[in-house]
Amino acid sequence: MTSVDAANLREFLTSRAEEDDLLPWSAQREAARRFDMEVRDVEVAALEHGLMPMRYRRNRETLSVSEQLVLFRSRVAVIGCGGLGGYLVEELARLGVGALVLIDPDVFEEHNLNRQILSSPAHLGRPKVEVARERAAEVNPAVSAIAHRIAFSRENGAQLLARSSAVLDGLDNFLARRDLAAACRELSIPLVHGAIAGWYGQLTTQLPGQDITPLFETGSAQGEAGGRSLGNPSFTPAVVASLQVAELVKVLLGRGAPLARKLLLLNLLDMQFEKIGYR
Repeated sequence: MTSVDAANLREFLTSRAEEDDLLPWSAQREAARRFDMEVRDVEVAALEHGLMPMRYRRNRETLSVSEQLVLFRSRVAVIGCGGLGGYLVEELARLGVGALVLIDPDVFEEHNLNRQILSSPAHLGRPKVEVARERAAEVNPAVSAIAHRIAFSRENGAQLLARSSAVLDGLDNFLARRDLAAACRELSIPLVHGAIAGWYGQLTTQLPGQDITPLFETGSAQGEAGGRSLGNPSFTPAVVASLQVAELVKVLLGRGAPLARKLLLLNLLDMQFEKIGYR
């Protein structure tokens, strides 16, 4: 885009803003058509000019325009698009994280319907990553999502996670989680781990230079066996996934105190939350 086109775009966006700095979706679409741009590029331009897309109006007071731009320029990998992963994708798209990498080998089955927000009778038999990608586009067309229908492994990890700003763990067994944590450590990519089993859940954050793999090697992490023995109702993944997204935002923006070297244990049956340190 030439400097003249950039100036014209800025003038157009500013002229369409409401309440001084809120840009309606209709104006984004019109700008994309008029200047032959993708809507995501219009969103970047708006944020760079200090304009907040109207869809993020309720993010204000919590996030500044510059912080919203950081989120939109971030690339986040979601490993697993089931119980935790479905909520992660939904919240990331609504929040305005601009690029998502979605990884899951499975299709939706009937037993997923009780808790996986992206599942429905109409989606039975469909790949979870395809449904997740479509949902992200439906919720926020400015967000780009790449779907990989493949199981994460140490062998493909470097390729799948390349250029990621951070990774969210939506896996369902501790062996795969151990490999994911090791891959993120080797690539110096922040990882936010979450796990669920029945009424219970846990959360921790691995920052570059740290290592959470001992949690999985000692079996302290909730895993596939725990989930099957204790069940998984609809509310537990929603709670843990939301906490993961909150952790992610803190990591990406450098705000607050992340759960680095701390494990948050959730007991929703007794509404008890415990934070313990580990090395």
